[in-house]
Amino acid sequence: MLLSPFEWTIAKRYMLPGRGEAFIAMVAGISLAAVMLGVAALVIVMSVMNGFRAELLDKIVGLNGHAVIQAYGGRLNDWENVLEEVRETPGVTDASPLIEQPLLGTYEGRVEAVLVRGSTAESITELKEKQVMGNLDLLQPESGRVAIGSRLAQNLGIRIGDVITVINPQGRTTPFGTVPREIGYEVAAIFEIGIYDYDNAYVVMPIQDAQTLMLMGDTIGMIEVMTEDPDTVGETLAPLAQKLAGRAVVNDWKTINASLFEALAVERVAMFVVLSIIVLVAVFNILSSLIMLVRAKTRDIAIMRTMGATRRSILKIFVTAGFLIGALGTIAGLILGFVALEFRQSVVKLVELLTGQELWDPSIRFLSELPARTDPGEVVVIVGMALVLSFLATLYPALKAASTDPVQVLRYE
Repeated sequence: MLLSPFEWTIAKRYMLPGRGEAFIAMVAGISLAAVMLGVAALVIVMSVMNGFRAELLDKIVGLNGHAVIQAYGGRLNDWENVLEEVRETPGVTDASPLIEQPLLGTYEGRVEAVLVRGSTAESITELKEKQVMGNLDLLQPESGRVAIGSRLAQNLGIRIGDVITVINPQGRTTPFGTVPREIGYEVAAIFEIGIYDYDNAYVVMPIQDAQTLMLMGDTIGMIEVMTEDPDTVGETLAPLAQKLAGRAVVNDWKTINASLFEALAVERVAMFVVLSIIVLVAVFNILSSLIMLVRAKTRDIAIMRTMGATRRSILKIFVTAGFLIGALGTIAGLILGFVALEFRQSVVKLVELLTGQELWDPSIRFLSELPARTDPGEVVVIVGMALVLSFLATLYPALKAASTDPVQVLRYE
């Protein structure tokens, strides 16, 4: 719908009402601001929700793989054959043995529940990206060294070189009862995954040391599996799950974290619907401002009609005036949204400083910092929704203006 110079000039003039029409200008400004805030809120919230899901998935999958094969009874005896079978499964990119057991850790009288993780050398090497202190290369079999999470180190007051004592209640049986097994390990490295529960509990050691600590001999507890596509991990490992039925169970990341990711999906949809209402309210503001503008310009419309302006021209003028308010508000909203996302952590800290409240508690939110990941497809949907609603809001006032009868209007002037 191309505009002639005449139509464009009048549309621009109506976007900036005169001195006697300040109220109309104020309503138009409020409409623009409302669209801007609605679009910005949608972009910010959806990006944060996407970032939260993506970061959570990346960190969980990065540490625990796309799936784990866990033996019944906690011990997989013929794990070498099972491991080879897993690696030969189509769609599987990597598989490694793993031991994971909740135990107790103590240091100078302080006691914390820990999750001892016996990993291969390759898995420990991959953890280097999360290392904040020490040297993970020192974690060698039978070296008596471990790496612990940053929050666990903070809670126990442990530094590099200190010795953490790990207690295994299932110790050796003696005539006087079961004696818990206590072994001291030197802390060689401290890491930070970025997920509170992991950083607060994990004690990582070579898998051979974990077998010794837990008296497992040459057995393991589970096999960690990585696949080509995490979203289709269930289909990829379905044949393997059938083969291992009765010996082990296959749990993928969707099953292990089902409640968490389902809650995120529901919250994401709910937030999109609720925040879309803000844009809808802003659109009604555009509608009301255009209706007032049409009533204020009835005489001008009649004069333009007598001078030869067609109904189509009048329609295009008012559609353009209203649509530009929505378009400018949408553009401003995108800019505001992206700026807020760029400085999101600073904004959170500022609000915490002003209110004295902790807005982002890692023990509740799982992640250490507020994440964000913008989906271009969602941004297109948000922009399209704002522009379409803005256009629809202009139709009724524009049609009303186009249907103005100049004879009836000017007869009483």
